[in-house]
Amino acid sequence: MTMADARAGDAAESAASSGPLALPDATSMRAALGRFATGVSIVSCRDAAGAPVGLTVNSFGALSLEPPLVLWSLRKVSPSLPAFEAAGHFAVNVLAETQVDLSRRFAAPQAGGGRFDEGSWTAGLGGAPILAGCAAVFECERLAAHDGGDHRLFIGRVRRLADIAIAPLIFQGGHYHMLGEVL
Repeated sequence: MTMADARAGDAAESAASSGPLALPDATSMRAALGRFATGVSIVSCRDAAGAPVGLTVNSFGALSLEPPLVLWSLRKVSPSLPAFEAAGHFAVNVLAETQVDLSRRFAAPQAGGGRFDEGSWTAGLGGAPILAGCAAVFECERLAAHDGGDHRLFIGRVRRLADIAIAPLIFQGGHYHMLGEVL
């Protein structure tokens, strides 16, 4: 037996001990993806009438450093989709661990009153709303949008950013976390 055979056997044994492998369905995908901790962001833009639009996402990620590109995704059935498809700019506001209430506000279905009534907001590039007190902010020019299953993937070129040395809000297993503490 070679070392590679032994490592392959150890990997298979480790996978089997963590549970049986299964074909993915929506429920098993959600459960398995919930094991991955992510940051929490509010992505924002302006719609065609100039009104602010925003929602909580945890699908944000880096795509490239040269050029500086980021990506995020939005469900195709989201009422916010037309605004983001038409917007030339968007902002990714990476939430600090003190901004749980804003995350929940922007994650809830929009009902009466404005989501932007809470928090301190200013206009960024293309008018995209920028939230004060975030761990980081990426102001982006939208470069592309692509279909990916039941989501639309947005790619943006980072034109400006802010980075503050404060703890980010974390989401894992259906719960918010503060660097190890479940809220």
